[in-house]
Amino acid sequence: MHPLRQAMIDQMLLKGFSARTQESYLAAVSYLAQHYHLSPDKISAEDIQNWILYLVKIKKLSPATCRLYLNAVRFFYLHVLHWPDCQLVLDAPKRQQRIPDLLSPADVRRLIDGTSHIKYRTMFALCYACGLRVSELVALEVQHIHGEQRYVQVVQGKGGKDRNIPLSASMLTKLRDYWRIARPAHYLFPGRADNTPISITSVQKYFTRTKIKTDITQVGGIHSLRHAFATHLLAAGMPIHQLKALLGHQDLKTTERYLHWQPSRGDTQYDLLADTLVGRRHG
Repeated sequence: MHPLRQAMIDQMLLKGFSARTQESYLAAVSYLAQHYHLSPDKISAEDIQNWILYLVKIKKLSPATCRLYLNAVRFFYLHVLHWPDCQLVLDAPKRQQRIPDLLSPADVRRLIDGTSHIKYRTMFALCYACGLRVSELVALEVQHIHGEQRYVQVVQGKGGKDRNIPLSASMLTKLRDYWRIARPAHYLFPGRADNTPISITSVQKYFTRTKIKTDITQVGGIHSLRHAFATHLLAAGMPIHQLKALLGHQDLKTTERYLHWQPSRGDTQYDLLADTLVGRRHG
């Protein structure tokens, strides 16, 4: 392994980067080096800026992808080569500010009620009731559900962070009904083998099929359930700092994206599934 690559890996490990982030950052720096056919320590700040411009104008990559590459090379040059910050002034396209289509409580009810398979029905309900990312959802193990204390434990979520999310009475009942039928041994939602989790692709595909089946036309995949969780809780009056902790956001500005949905004060119990799952306890 090249010493610079190893040095970058070491720095990312020290910063606690997830394996996925490490892979993406290494790929970005490799792409830069391949573009110029030079070792990255031989590339100037001007070259890097021109490369970013190439990604935007010629490759026509999305703003999100360009920013990922930008963050990767910035990390490499600041933390591995120790360039002064003033020598690395890079421009990248701003993120597009889009308000995603919002699922209403009635839409969520139709999605969950329209799911015939108890495993997927429980997954969709849990994703909505706890605001989970799909990667967090599929990684859940049986031991991460704490029924007596009424919370779900998210282990090493995005950014390598753990967090606990309260389980409402409705969701806990749903999980117990699912466990009595499915009896998962290790992963809460296993794949073909009980010792492997269900794939994200399988969940996304089933979600898309369910949307078609229930005539849900809003654009978006299963992540729209997390978006609905956030906006519906704000509408119920949850303080934004509390929502930030539940979502696992590091920066409050990320949570503030959901403020476009004007909240109104209401019941502070935040049991999103109290009505959603009425009469749907068995598969």
